Amino acid sequence: NTGSAPLSFFLFEDEIDQFLTKQDGKIYRNRDPQLCRHGALGKCVHCVPLEVIRVIFPHFYLTRDIDVFRGKFAALENISCKIKSGCEGHSPWPEGICTKCQPSAITLNRQKYRHVDNIMFENHTIADRFLDFWRKTGSQRMGYLYGRYTEHKDIPLGIRAEVAAIYEPPQTATQNSLELLEDPKAAAVDEIASKLGLCKVGWIFTDLVSEDTRIGTVRYTRNQDSYFLSAEECITAGHFQNQQPNPCRLSREGHFGSKFVTVLATGGPDNQVHFEGYQVSNQCMALVRDECLLPCKDASELGYAKESSPEQYVPDVFYKDKDKFGNDVTFLARPLPVEYLIIDITTTFPKDPQYTFSSSQRFPIENREMLGETQDFHSLATYLSQCSSTVFLNIVSDFHLLLFLVTNEVMPLGDSIGLLLDAVKTSNEDVAQTWKKSEQWATIEQLCSTVGGQPSSSHGYGAMGGPSVPVSASSMWSCLHCTFMNQPGTEHCEMCSLPRS
Repeated sequence: NTGSAPLSFFLFEDEIDQFLTKQDGKIYRNRDPQLCRHGALGKCVHCVPLEVIRVIFPHFYLTRDIDVFRGKFAALENISCKIKSGCEGHSPWPEGICTKCQPSAITLNRQKYRHVDNIMFENHTIADRFLDFWRKTGSQRMGYLYGRYTEHKDIPLGIRAEVAAIYEPPQTATQNSLELLEDPKAAAVDEIASKLGLCKVGWIFTDLVSEDTRIGTVRYTRNQDSYFLSAEECITAGHFQNQQPNPCRLSREGHFGSKFVTVLATGGPDNQVHFEGYQVSNQCMALVRDECLLPCKDASELGYAKESSPEQYVPDVFYKDKDKFGNDVTFLARPLPVEYLIIDITTTFPKDPQYTFSSSQRFPIENREMLGETQDFHSLATYLSQCSSTVFLNIVSDFHLLLFLVTNEVMPLGDSIGLLLDAVKTSNEDVAQTWKKSEQWATIEQLCSTVGGQPSSSHGYGAMGGPSVPVSASSMWSCLHCTFMNQPGTEHCEMCSLPRS
């Protein structure tokens, strides 16, 4: 149905969507030598391609409907909770409303499909560096996931979100809360990621409470007896998903749902850190977008559908559950269990680590001044002095370093870094060496030699503690097993209890 969306949206549809749209989604099987009684070109019930029965991913869901209707009526509708504008038969709300402009009531259902089927971190280093903040301070942390969407080959027409880097925006945090601050560098980060062939695929946050610092265990607090995501976290996820809509040619608005994922780092049943992946449903996105959903103050696991007011009409929201006799009963969503809004996504790490960026070099992460880790020319000089014998492409293949080169206030490179980003994207050492000979890099080296290679002053941090007695960063040592920063004079890691060497 080419008339269902403007032509401009066709040009921006994700590459993975364009690829999967051309696939049929069937599971093909080889000829069974024992059961099949036909020739090599024949098919029978034992080897005919299988249709996927359980509909859990949108491309098969859409492919099935297009096949049924032969593409004539395939149009996806986004849910709206607002009164339709332009109705002239009566006075505007609250004086009047009619069935033409009144939004339909919403009955919450568990979504039958996922926009993303798997989340995969390229390697453990990405997650470990993110968790270092909590290990050293005990405060929670949030970051944006940058990566790419690829085909998930383990299931038909599956989509995988691969995470290559985590950007940590300005924020204030405690052991129990997180508050995001305005980020003046947000647009620059997205632009750099785009030039590297990456995009913002999700967000990650921690909810960790240390149980025993001697053995490095954490409390198991999120389970079927409590909650998996709180209502406030669901609303935040819905807000982010609305900011990152999924371009779709089958929608009149040009978008349908979102591929933006949520990853939670929390304690698991074995009291170790686990990464859990989620999305919220399209119904939740609509309720959040139209400001119809609120969190409950005294129950984190419950949301609350707003009531209509003179300023805003809110449609009735219902959900179905079983009563004490086992009968299906419809309830008004005041309050509302957020399980109806959540979609579970598996989160994995590959057996063979992948590296979009260098695995050996580590430039300080942005917005970690609380740890005494700063991004300035002192830290850059120290970083370059430590990497003097390394191939130049490996030195600059660091997401956080590239961000600093573009956004620093002393000498922002801006558009002049395009050639270097191409070199990192294509892993081309010759192109990197060409950029190294530029005037911009020569100026940066001159600035580094001027400020010297000594790192800026920092303070030592203990496990879950905050600043302790000032200690030289060089006298502390990092555990080879869990990367925890230990105080000098100890031979065993305070976090995992393993030996230093």
